Amino acid sequence: MNLEKILAISGKPGLYALKVQTRTGFVAESLADGKKVTVGLRSNVSLLSEISMYTNSEEKPLAEVMRNIAIKEDNGPAISHKEDNATLIAYFKEILPDYDEDRVYPSDIKKVLNWYNILQAKGLVSKEAPVKNEAATEEVTEEVIEAKK
Repeated sequence: MNLEKILAISGKPGLYALKVQTRTGFVAESLADGKKVTVGLRSNVSLLSEISMYTNSEEKPLAEVMRNIAIKEDNGPAISHKEDNATLIAYFKEILPDYDEDRVYPSDIKKVLNWYNILQAKGLVSKEAPVKNEAATEEVTEEVIEAKK
């Protein structure tokens, strides 16, 4: 699951895919309806790849948490983020048993489940661990260097 170009924009519902970076900000496309929005540099934007969840021992990347949900649900949708708090907390304990209950609030759990369901509906979640193909990356880099010569 690659969350590198998936954004959460403060004040705007849903998730967005980064399309183009501009001089004054960037253009993002809504995953919900496909509409493009221009976002200025002053907007509060979070890359999903940079978000982590607190556990009692360390911080777990959001991609790992979502992979745990995908494994539990066999790549299907998770429970609704609109369930009551007790149900959400019980579900999240199955996903991430050692999460820090003092620092992870029910609102955080709702957000993660909502984001997971949005990504799952678009086919962007996977229970497979990401495989970094360094050989292919080096190959592409060498091709770019050769093209510049």
